[in-house]
Amino acid sequence: MTKATRDGTTAERARLRAWWAHRQGLDGALSGRPSAEVLARTGWARSVGGSAPYLGLYARCGASRAAVDEAVARLDVHELPSARGCTYVLPSQDFALGLALAAGPPEAEIRAAAKHLGVTGQEVDELCAAVVAVLGDTPLDPAAIKAALGGTVRDLGDAGRRRSLATPLPLALGRLQASGAIRRVPVNGRLDQQRYGYVRWGLDTGEWTPERAAAELARRYFDWAAPASLQHFRWFSGFTATGAKAAVAGLGLEPVADGGGLLLPAALREEFTGYERPTAPAYALLAGIDGLHLLHRDLPRLLDPADGERVFQKKALNARPDLPAHAIVDRGRIVGLWEYDVEGAEIVWQAFGKADAALRAEVDRVTAFVRDELGDARGFSLDSPRARAPRIAELRSGA
Repeated sequence: MTKATRDGTTAERARLRAWWAHRQGLDGALSGRPSAEVLARTGWARSVGGSAPYLGLYARCGASRAAVDEAVARLDVHELPSARGCTYVLPSQDFALGLALAAGPPEAEIRAAAKHLGVTGQEVDELCAAVVAVLGDTPLDPAAIKAALGGTVRDLGDAGRRRSLATPLPLALGRLQASGAIRRVPVNGRLDQQRYGYVRWGLDTGEWTPERAAAELARRYFDWAAPASLQHFRWFSGFTATGAKAAVAGLGLEPVADGGGLLLPAALREEFTGYERPTAPAYALLAGIDGLHLLHRDLPRLLDPADGERVFQKKALNARPDLPAHAIVDRGRIVGLWEYDVEGAEIVWQAFGKADAALRAEVDRVTAFVRDELGDARGFSLDSPRARAPRIAELRSGA
């Protein structure tokens, strides 16, 4: 959001934030709906080995961890590389689209290995065929795959290790996963613990040409995230300016009055214009990388100006691209921060204003979910209790 939009009327900023939260299903409208439907309607959930997918689905539809894990086991939803080559949890209807969007990064890594490490195209092709041959329905982790392939996987020596590539096997796995030939599955069925094996798959992504995939991503993005700017879409998609303009060309996007570059599909114009911000608070405790923030990655749009000046971990919130902790939101506005203290089995939180009974009740509700079903609320795979201790201490002192 541009400065012009941020300096607009307080009421309109609040309405816009509430609209974004409404489109994200954070107003209770999707309560009880299946995880796949929620992801299709509100956007893919960023997954980096943390609790964000579970927290996001719990906030939107109340899905338990067991229900989400069952959806993963049924392949109603799955964690796959997609936009920008990053991993997201996608609904089944988007599996092929997501993989088509992720095809570029693995090939770039193969080209880099060819340039710097002498890995040939034929070597990768042969290794891909060998990997598919040893995989079946029982997941094998990379170490087991390497052992099964024996001498087929060569050591790339010190030069490879300096580039974090000890063997060409990750290149083959990356290409095969992006093509749909294999898929990576969590060995214990959970999305928040990065222990994976691979199985043979055979998903066909051939229908998605690069141009068609880009246009479809643009259509879905503006359904999930509008009003949004072209720059917001470029961040999410990873497209160049030219590529982004081509992708949205057929959408008939319209500018939002005084929106500072924000665009809206014509089909949403009437609903957006007539939308009224609810008068009652609607609190949600979300991961720091929840789609409410990450679809735009424009943190100040979700903050009141005074709250943006708040300093946490030695830096003002509005000077950051991303949140330094998990977020407490009310109708789209970030109204506090939180973390989970494993040792104390409690959420440690700090509200930006006076906490009312409804907020305290929501904190208690999410505390029970994290404690009883997740066991922790990591922001990402390496977000250990020890690593987040300074953030927890600062939240305690501020509260």
